[in-house]
Amino acid sequence: MSSSKNYIIDMDGVLVHGRTMIPGADRFIKRLKEKEAEYLVLTNNPRYTPADLSHRLRTIGLDVPAERIFTSAMATARFIQSQKPEGTAFVLGESGLIAAIHGIGYVITDIDPDYVVLGEADYNQEMLTKAIRLVAAGARFIATNPDPGGSGEGGLLVAACGAAAAFIEKVSGVSPYFVGKPNPLMMRSALNYLDVHSEDTVMVGDTMGTDIKGGVESGVVTILVLTGVTRREDVARYPFQPSQIVNSVADIEP
Repeated sequence: MSSSKNYIIDMDGVLVHGRTMIPGADRFIKRLKEKEAEYLVLTNNPRYTPADLSHRLRTIGLDVPAERIFTSAMATARFIQSQKPEGTAFVLGESGLIAAIHGIGYVITDIDPDYVVLGEADYNQEMLTKAIRLVAAGARFIATNPDPGGSGEGGLLVAACGAAAAFIEKVSGVSPYFVGKPNPLMMRSALNYLDVHSEDTVMVGDTMGTDIKGGVESGVVTILVLTGVTRREDVARYPFQPSQIVNSVADIEP
């Protein structure tokens, strides 16, 4: 890989496993800084603000400043601002999404909102029912990411944004627009945030259906790492392929 490349890096399965750093991830980040390479950690997780995530990473030995983190919540906020500035939204989400929506000057309300914006949350029946009714009444339906499940306390699988979106869609009859990976919009938002071009950028991820697909559709070089959910023998069945496969980020030389 050329030393002039910029790097967009998935977080879960690439730099960390839950609350544990993947061996060598700290050295990879250090090499990026030493080469003065532009980089951005990109995550579909909208629960936390960049400052929250930076703190969590720092506690396990990864020094990634908040300004080097871009979330699906941030991409979602930028998208709805571009569609309808100074609008209103009913938001199902936590601090990361709420802060991003407030940050673009939106009013969060359940009174005739322009959008229903769905992120990750501890969903309850009352929240979901209100979202269904607002969508059915005409609010535009936006979801931060299509991931159906995620890891909860103790590693248990819990329903994530994609599952809640499917529930709302089934009852309301209205399909959501997913902003997060693999939507190329997420990648383009990250490229714009970093102020770099796709032809000079590498996407590093562990998931074929989100990271690599999103990278391929955005025209960037893709590197698949095998520290996450994808096994080497799984790759051949996909119609799109990564530019390179490595065991982990520890093997990547910027």
